[in-house]
Amino acid sequence: MESDVMRSEIWYSDGSVVLQAQNTQFRVHFSILSLHSTFFRSMQGLPQPRDQPTVEGCPLIVLHDSVADVENLLKALYNPDLFNDEAIPFAYIASFVRLGRKYEFMSLLKIALGRLAFENPPTLKEYDALLETLRLAAGKYVPHSTTRIVDYPGIRQDTVTLARENGLVALLPCAYYRVLSGGAAEIFKSTLQPDGTNSQLSCTDHRICTVGLERILAVQFKSDSALGWVLRKPADGCKDVSACQLWHDAFTSTVLASRPKLYNPSVFWLQNESTLCVFCKAQATRALIAGRAKFWENLPSFFDLNPWSELKNDI
Repeated sequence: MESDVMRSEIWYSDGSVVLQAQNTQFRVHFSILSLHSTFFRSMQGLPQPRDQPTVEGCPLIVLHDSVADVENLLKALYNPDLFNDEAIPFAYIASFVRLGRKYEFMSLLKIALGRLAFENPPTLKEYDALLETLRLAAGKYVPHSTTRIVDYPGIRQDTVTLARENGLVALLPCAYYRVLSGGAAEIFKSTLQPDGTNSQLSCTDHRICTVGLERILAVQFKSDSALGWVLRKPADGCKDVSACQLWHDAFTSTVLASRPKLYNPSVFWLQNESTLCVFCKAQATRALIAGRAKFWENLPSFFDLNPWSELKNDI
């Protein structure tokens, strides 16, 4: 073994193949790789060339991938308990996506895509269910944080980057929206991670999010949009016209004063945080439900993406 090549802790003495990523080698079992990967399964059946390099009698396969990705993938293959009901670190999810697509580790790829789709769903019903779960746990309405993937500062930007770089376009509308829900500053935010990397959007995603934010802000007060109800007159039968109108005006002023922040309040918030009378609250609830549904239907278009029904991941 060359002096500048290191041996990983993943080194099984009875292993039958050595994988090398960058300057690190892993001794594992070809049978384990081929069990989970059609790529390695087909490779295992090929005759080995005479000049095939070996390490301790095992064929050496050089992978042009990061040490971290290979290590995460191998840990997952040898430790099925990683896939219990607890949240998985995003680093593992990213590794499963990159190497799962490249080497056809379809079971790991399916796990990663399932958790990413759960946190960045294609339907408003699923998105609201996430918020409701968090609300019940916290006892109050709270912003969306991840539950099946370990949450951390920068995960929104990292999710967008992973989806964009790997053709996971079905995740992008919600992933972009989650960035924008943190305000305009979130678009250009850069978070230094413990491994020395920065969680930040690419220049392309900066532009997409900036344009998308402006498009959403331009329509959110239209009569059929998520906030269109605040511009309506008090409902017929309103019990206190002046009080309800005053609340509408105050809320509108708060939203306008906080531009360019998005507002897309839930029905729970409207029912519990507003001081509207019962008739105005019912009118606002109906309009809010319809407006939010229309907003979600149009969400991909704000980012120049195809309609939801046409968004398919490249896997």
